[in-house]
This record gives sequence, structure tokens and C-alpha cells, in this order.
Amino acid sequence: MPEKREEKTAVPRLRFPEFRDAGPWEVKRLGNLVKTVTPPAKLQTSEYLPSGQFPIIDQSPSDICGWTNDETAVVQGDFPFVIFGDHTCTVKLATGPFAQGADGIKILAPSPKIEARFLFLVLQANQIEQKSYKRHFSTLKEKLIPFPQKDTGEQQKIADCLSSLDDLIRAEEERLEALKQHKKGLMQHIFPREGETTPRLRFPEFRDAGPWEVKRLGDVCVIRTGKKDANEGQENGIYPFYTCAENHIYSNTYSFDCEAILIAGNANVGQTKYYKGKFEAYQRTYVLSNFSGINTQYLYSYLSGNLQNDLALQVQTSAMSYIKLSMLKTYRVPAPRNPSEQQKIADCLSSLDDLIRAQGEKIEALKQHKKGLMQQLFPQEVG
Repeated sequence: MPEKREEKTAVPRLRFPEFRDAGPWEVKRLGNLVKTVTPPAKLQTSEYLPSGQFPIIDQSPSDICGWTNDETAVVQGDFPFVIFGDHTCTVKLATGPFAQGADGIKILAPSPKIEARFLFLVLQANQIEQKSYKRHFSTLKEKLIPFPQKDTGEQQKIADCLSSLDDLIRAEEERLEALKQHKKGLMQHIFPREGETTPRLRFPEFRDAGPWEVKRLGDVCVIRTGKKDANEGQENGIYPFYTCAENHIYSNTYSFDCEAILIAGNANVGQTKYYKGKFEAYQRTYVLSNFSGINTQYLYSYLSGNLQNDLALQVQTSAMSYIKLSMLKTYRVPAPRNPSEQQKIADCLSSLDDLIRAQGEKIEALKQHKKGLMQQLFPQEVG
């Protein structure tokens, strides 16, 4: 069947100087620009290895979801290939041999008209909207893809520009991970190990201050729960509304006005946040306040580094999906007897948190810059 004639054109809002007079871009349906590649096998999740010779790619958000040593399952061909998650609409770029994980991805080999990295970026800039857990490739095939002539070098120039931004973002993400690992390692030394009362690492002025004491959480603060249903949150509101989700939403009412440590009671079990002021809380969120005999910032530093792992283990072994109040009240927290040492530890870890937060904001700014650049480098309207 002859290819359906497509005479649409498009022009991006931003072009490199050498291509400003190169004329409009061509537009074709994606189905006319790619061929699907059939993998030799599809590995089940039970076959994924933590390390191996070949990466496994599936439709999850991660670029690589596992590894395999099974050479018979490896996809070969003229790389790069574009990978599309048929159910999740994720878009990935495979630059070398890999194995397909489970079901649900389409492996796309671009035609000679379009460079794989360029196509990958076009699909990133104009993603298909996921509509429940259905297949989306039939929709993707009809998507109009604008592109300049490959032989002019414009596709390559755009791909190189955005790839350099990706490299920068990746490097900053590695720095963020290094900061997190540094903090994790420091906390393992700055707090006593299980069953011990003295940490391995101590500030010089406190090395002769004697052993720490162990306090039960219920003895150093008041523990309450929120009263609101999670569905009562909204996008716009005056007060933070803390639930068990990763990020808070908002509310126009508040039940608490205090300095508090908030702990997720289910879902992200043991996830800890600090807030001071007016706020609302979900009924499965524990609110710690009215602290006595312990520095609040020190307590937050300890809980944020240890509580989630400790309570998650208890929840798993007791076949529960949530934290019981009794578990929190009896949770044991080691603390220096000297309030100055507590403050010193809190200040040290808080400064690391500030660095981690600033690094996260830097990465987010780079991602937003890339997103804005893509909106201008790729035409948003096809005429």
C-alpha cells in the first residue's frame, strides 16, 4: 500500500543560526517513520538479576530495571532504538544490546529519514497522555512527528545540545546521590549502633562526656493523629495538609499550630517531616509535639535517618500495613545527655540537609530549563 501523502509542515520557535533559513520542517506520522523490532525473548521479572552482562529494559520509569546473562534473549540490531512503554507511555533510548523485560514495550527502529536520538527527544517533548492501563501504541503510530532534513545536520545539532544538558543533569544527580550517601554514612557513625550507648564518631569537645541515654519516644513528646480524610485535601489552600504521600497538599482549615514532627502511618511507613506553624493532618499521620528532655531538631535528625527502616521491618514482620501507636510510643531513641551535643549533631546534619535540598533544587531547575528549551526547539503546532 502506498504511503499516505502528508503535506503538513512545521517551524520551531527557536533555531540554531545556521538553520534559520533552512525552511520548514517535514511532518510525518510516526507509523511511517519507524519499524518495530521483535525481541528473541521476553524475560519475566522473576528472571531479573541485580547485576549481569546485559541490561533489561521494560516499561517501568527506570532506564534499566535489571540484568541478565542470557545471550539468547538479547536484542541485536542497528542501534540506537527508541523504546516505548505501551501501557505506561514511558520513552527510552537503547544505545546497545539489551533484553526485553516481560511484556508491554515496543522497540522502534527509525527509518533513514530520522535520527534515533532526535526521535526520542521529540517524543519526550510531546508525550502521549497515559489513559489508564491500556495499550497506547495505536495512538502513538498516528502521532505527527515534525523533523528537519537529516542531511542538513539540524537533527544532530538539536540532539547534541539536549544530550549535553542530559549529561549535566546526570552529573548533578550523581553529586546529589553522593551527598545522600555521605550523610547516610555519617549518621551510621554519629549515632550509636544497636545495643551500644556511645557513637563511634564524636565531636572533640564531647569525647569525654560519657555514654548516651536511651529514651522512649512516648516519654519525650505527645503523639497524636490527624483527623481528616485524605480526600479533603486540595490544590489551593492556606495551610499544608500532611498525608502519607511523598508531598503534602493543602487545606483551608487547620487542627495543629505547633512545632511538630510528622510521621506517615501507612503507605510511606515511617517517612518523617518537620513543620512549625498551622497545618492539617491525615488520620493515618502521626503528629509529634510538646517535646521535653530532647532537642527537637536532634530528634528529627535521628528519626528521619532511622525510623523508616526500623518501623518498616516491624510492619513487615507483623503482617500489618500501618504503624500502631504503641510501636511509636515504645520506639527507643539514643540521645546525648548534654543538650549542647544534641544541638551540635542537629546543626551538622541540618547543614547537610541544606546542601542536599539546594542540589535537588539545582537539578529541578536544569530539568525545567531543558523542558522549556525543548518546547522551543520542537514545533508545538503542525500546520
